[in-house]
Amino acid sequence: MEDKKKKLSKIALIVAGIGAFASLALALIIKDFSLPIQIALGVTLVSLVMSIVMDPLSIKKWLQGRQARHSSNALLLTIAFLVILVIVNLLSYKNTIRWDLTEDKQNTLSEETLNTLESLDKPVQAKAFFSNRMSTVNSESVLKNYEANSNNKFSYEFIDPDRDPVAATEAGITRDGSVVLTLDNQKQIITSVNEEQITSALIRLSQPGERAIYFLTGHGERSIIDGSEDSYLNAVSELESKNYIVSELNLLAAKTIPDNALAIIIAGPQKPLSSQEVALISEYQSIGGSILVMYEPSLLNQFGNLDDPLSAYLGEFWGITINDDFVIDPTANPVTVSVSASYAEHPITGSLENMVAVLPSSRSLTIDPNIGQAAMGISFTTDQAWAEIDLESLKANVVEFSAGLDTPGPITLVVAAENSAAQSRMVVFGDTDFADDSFYTYYGNADLFLNAVDWASNQDELISLTPRSQTTRVIVTPQVYTQRLIMFGSIILFPLLIIVAAIVVFIRRKREI
Repeated sequence: MEDKKKKLSKIALIVAGIGAFASLALALIIKDFSLPIQIALGVTLVSLVMSIVMDPLSIKKWLQGRQARHSSNALLLTIAFLVILVIVNLLSYKNTIRWDLTEDKQNTLSEETLNTLESLDKPVQAKAFFSNRMSTVNSESVLKNYEANSNNKFSYEFIDPDRDPVAATEAGITRDGSVVLTLDNQKQIITSVNEEQITSALIRLSQPGERAIYFLTGHGERSIIDGSEDSYLNAVSELESKNYIVSELNLLAAKTIPDNALAIIIAGPQKPLSSQEVALISEYQSIGGSILVMYEPSLLNQFGNLDDPLSAYLGEFWGITINDDFVIDPTANPVTVSVSASYAEHPITGSLENMVAVLPSSRSLTIDPNIGQAAMGISFTTDQAWAEIDLESLKANVVEFSAGLDTPGPITLVVAAENSAAQSRMVVFGDTDFADDSFYTYYGNADLFLNAVDWASNQDELISLTPRSQTTRVIVTPQVYTQRLIMFGSIILFPLLIIVAAIVVFIRRKREI
């Protein structure tokens, strides 16, 4: 009977050890005193008590022996080490110190950002809406960097919009991975978590002002108030979340452009603008005004053979020609959809790296280098695409590249231009559908549109971060013999040395006894 109790005592002691190990492992993984950790600790304590109750004499004998004294010393040292570790962690938690050990200081905020954080007179809260389908690692690293350098004026939290849809709706979130920055009753929504976007949003919050943009009406342009699929309600909602004041403007009735207009958006007119309206636009741009123009192919509008004064103005003053063709892209389905597969380096396309934009029906754009404006193509199709000029064949669903007639790819889909003398800007798109409610959330469409509005409205110049030179690093793969030597050392040699050392220590202690 006594032997059976001793065996059960040893089994209970082993179970207690397993429970203690499981508690430690769960604590490291879950990092919260949750139910699994509580159960593991309970099993540990119950098993330990059962082991003592079933064989108290062995425990007493062990406590009185030399091994117990050595073990008690080890236990005291372990407890002292843990106490020191806890104190160090508490001190480090209360006094956060961060070191950027990268060679080119890629994890250090720019001087402009640090000055912006220092100038905040009220705290800013950031709510990052990320579902479990998106990684938060890089975004949290950036936000934590802001929090650490804000002197308690910047805080953040992550919210899963799938688990808390009410919070996402109240914040005006339409895309996964968006961040809402709030200061008092003002808010800014950013869709890319990087230093430039966050700092620009902080500056807008700390320097509130009227940012008015107008959508032109009167020619069949896309609506910003009705709920049809081809309206711009989603785009307007995001513009308003960035503190833009969005309104309609009918130049035929008003006959003047408001003084507070940062930019005018002409979204897919079905009929041409009048020469009087274009004269107003030209005058507006001569004093620094900016325009965004979005044209549909002639197959999809009602221009017919009517004169187009706006297109003539774009060609004569800006050197931008809106060609009468239809872009065909065999890499897309259907082929009448244009995929913006590459971008030029420009503030509008800076956040679109590795992200395509989808333009459902586009015409090509070309630039006259002899015109004195700084115009450049910023979005292009693949090499396989072409600009089809035989529109009658398209009506008959005949699609075929004609060498010498059609323009081979890559085709320019978007052009940005700037008049440095007047400080006016122009952005021209060969498509209108990409920013309507049907396609706005496709890939990089929303970013392309919002970035174009920001740039045209001169909101990109709120911050100019100090550029950093990045060090190019190349991983040199070791030779085969070196790889085998590393594998031999890590898998065989080092474990073997540890085993030999343990045997030597065991033999020496055996001789001393």
